[in-house]
Amino acid sequence: MQGRSFMSKSWSHALLFASLAGTLAGCSSVPDQPRLARPLTDVTYSTDLTRSDPVPQAEPPSRSGNPDTYVVFGRRYRVKETSEGHRETGIASWYGWDFHGRKTSSGPPFNMFELTAAHKSLPIPTYARVTNLENGRSIVVKVNDRGPFVGERIIDLSYAAAARLDMLNQGTAQVEVVALEPYQHLPQLAARRAEERERLARRAEER
Repeated sequence: MQGRSFMSKSWSHALLFASLAGTLAGCSSVPDQPRLARPLTDVTYSTDLTRSDPVPQAEPPSRSGNPDTYVVFGRRYRVKETSEGHRETGIASWYGWDFHGRKTSSGPPFNMFELTAAHKSLPIPTYARVTNLENGRSIVVKVNDRGPFVGERIIDLSYAAAARLDMLNQGTAQVEVVALEPYQHLPQLAARRAEERERLARRAEER
């Protein structure tokens, strides 16, 4: 993956990226300042919580989102050659309206209502199953951005993804992230969707 470039002129998932010339062997970019996730108690956004999870599929790697390495705040990060076998646990945060419509590291604008995420080292794009270990909720997201670069957080979720995991108001949550190969999650997804339909039906009856 030599010679790849990683440049952005607008905000990436959690920070404003600016060009950094001459510090890396290839091109890279560095944020001017981090976006600090914060617990919210007055969330007023709306989202379709019945939106289907994205289906993992084979896609070409992003031309702009996959440098060999890049440096943020003096720390060098290395992008993985493959997502195969990737599994980790740690803290997730989320980002929403302040970055809605701004360019992601992969190029397309960030859409807070899509099930996407930012990760520091997974290849872009990567599909991953994210499970909230505090309540058992699980979703599939598409990694299309870089970050988070705040503390030891391992993944930054879109507003919609955070809503599905029921972590909006607390701001962060302990999660497990498992990279998925194309179509491997479909049996589990079908079972989970059936459980979700039953849960929604019970909720409707209670009302």
